[in-house]
Amino acid sequence: MIDWDDAFENMAYIPGGAALPGQWAEAAAAYRAEMDKAGRLQEDVAYGDNAREVMDIFAPEGESRGLVVFVHGGYWRAFDKSHWSHLARGCVDNGWTVAMPSYPLAPEVRISDITACITRAVTVAAGQVSGPLRLAGHSAGGHLVARMMCEGVLPVEVATRLARVTSISGLHQLGPLVGIKLNDTLRLTPEEADAESPAGHAPLPGVPLTVWVGAQERPEFIRQTRLIEEIWSLKGADVTAVYDPGHNHFTVIAALEQTDSPLTTEILR
Repeated sequence: MIDWDDAFENMAYIPGGAALPGQWAEAAAAYRAEMDKAGRLQEDVAYGDNAREVMDIFAPEGESRGLVVFVHGGYWRAFDKSHWSHLARGCVDNGWTVAMPSYPLAPEVRISDITACITRAVTVAAGQVSGPLRLAGHSAGGHLVARMMCEGVLPVEVATRLARVTSISGLHQLGPLVGIKLNDTLRLTPEEADAESPAGHAPLPGVPLTVWVGAQERPEFIRQTRLIEEIWSLKGADVTAVYDPGHNHFTVIAALEQTDSPLTTEILR
């Protein structure tokens, strides 16, 4: 019998995992200071009425090639944009504007509310930057960007600009979360879990999806990646799946700091 609480546990299986949030916050603050000094950072741009409905926008040197929106993870209950700013570097250095939103967290809101928040965030960000739009997200953020690729979520004028969606270690089928301790915070019902599972929806036609996961991640995250690859491919989507050798749930996103890393290159492909 599967221990679903254990299946979704990441930090306990990564040596030194408890120290990682502090390291992320330090690296993110340093990058924000660098970009602020260069006059290429807009902080706390509002996209809604909640105090957490704000985003940071990082601009490249010269004319922007388009917009990348990166959505952070944390099981819909933890973190904000201030932990991840440094992950904008790779795309920014390639000439792209990067928007990083915070969003309200469970238990204050439900996952369906967070989906609505990210819809607003993407829409507002897209209104500030012309050109193609690319979405990337990690873990719960991978779920949220995959939801943006479901038919009927984004406004048509925004959806038509989507050039690629990249779900990194994303969660695409939420049913198993209903029966675990985490759901004391998430408050998912079976009906909401089904409604918020990207795998149960039709993908936007003509939008490529990349699903990227560390090959050393917990088996459930590899299963979630394979599941959306198979289901959405059968629904006609152009899906690329990468099982990144040697990486776990947290080391897999470090490549976003690098201009020419395979992950950065794939997001911008």
